[in-house]
Amino acid sequence: MPPVTRALLILCIALYGLQIWGWGDFLLTHFALWPPSDGRFVPGIGQPPPFQLWQLLSYGFLHGSPMHILFNCLALWMFGSDLERFWGPGPFLRFVLACIVGAGVAQLGVAMLSGEPYPTVGISGGVYGVLLGFGWMFPNRIIMPLFPPIPMKARIAVFLFAAIEIYLGVFARGGGIAHFAHLGGLATGWVMIEYWRGRLPVKPKRILRY
Repeated sequence: MPPVTRALLILCIALYGLQIWGWGDFLLTHFALWPPSDGRFVPGIGQPPPFQLWQLLSYGFLHGSPMHILFNCLALWMFGSDLERFWGPGPFLRFVLACIVGAGVAQLGVAMLSGEPYPTVGISGGVYGVLLGFGWMFPNRIIMPLFPPIPMKARIAVFLFAAIEIYLGVFARGGGIAHFAHLGGLATGWVMIEYWRGRLPVKPKRILRY
């Protein structure tokens, strides 16, 4: 397993261990992504903690349940390992962190528009960005998603999961899943790749050809 993918997995697992071993309330209070609050009392939460800028990154390494961290870590390992080998550790790390932040910004926007003062956790936004990158770099590779368990080309999987997230984000309410954060991670991944390819008004120092 390449080093950045391994380090991200270890960080997520270690922090989840702290969450379930007595540090959960502290970590969620200070490092989950909390939308700006008007100070009103929220049932089940009380007084919401304040939003802090570092939460746009730190929330990605906390998780809400064993299944949440299991699926995120599995997807990060499945798609991130080959993508890191292809790009190299530095670009891959910058890509994942940017997707986490982009997903957080999207989730903040939706939370502020909806008025829901609940926290967000999980590296799912980064994982969706990694899925986009994998589908872009290896479009014809056959993969087997867990849902649905049907072999398909990587690029088809990207379009399928994006369509599912758009549908669920627009028409499904509740469930505790940040669908627009997933879409924010996808969108950020697209922007990052287009930037590296020199297709945006702001050009990188080195244009990647792929």
